[in-house]
Amino acid sequence: MKRVSSLLIIFAALAAVHMTRATTVIPPSFDQLVTQAQAIFQGTVTDVRSQWAGEGSQKQIVSYVTFKVEDSLKGDAGESYTIRMYGGTVGEDSMGISDAPVFKVGDRDIVFVENNGSQAIPLVGIMYGRFHVQRDQSGQDVVTRNEGEPVKNVANLGREMEAAGPANPAEGNMTTDAFKAAVKNKLQAAQ
Repeated sequence: MKRVSSLLIIFAALAAVHMTRATTVIPPSFDQLVTQAQAIFQGTVTDVRSQWAGEGSQKQIVSYVTFKVEDSLKGDAGESYTIRMYGGTVGEDSMGISDAPVFKVGDRDIVFVENNGSQAIPLVGIMYGRFHVQRDQSGQDVVTRNEGEPVKNVANLGREMEAAGPANPAEGNMTTDAFKAAVKNKLQAAQ
């Protein structure tokens, strides 16, 4: 009976993953990221914990990702903030959504959070609501997209699906301070 139950859970997980692969996420613009987010902050991941939740056919793995908040830009993130997202690994069982961000302890990120606790991936635009903070060769902290591509200009965010012209070599990687200043400027302009 336990084996049949396990097979049913695996089948449900595979069906859910298959359905999510058919979903296309339209990249939000910078304005949409800032406007839709209920909380925006820079933080370091201090804990990632996955567990089973729900009963019967509603049983799924959820992960709790806890950040030490270093700079709260929108909303009241407090000193520590935990997001609840669908997917993770418990023992030998794994579940997830295609292209969803995967967090690990030590990650430094700026995140745009919406509907935490009630949305499968509580980030604006799923993977588009997470930006890594990384140190470049010159020793500056710069912002990269979830996939690792450096952010050059916030005006280009959300245009991933348009045909992009050649990159402007004079446009450098955006520093974390410049990125956060752009968020603060957008929030002030919206008031």
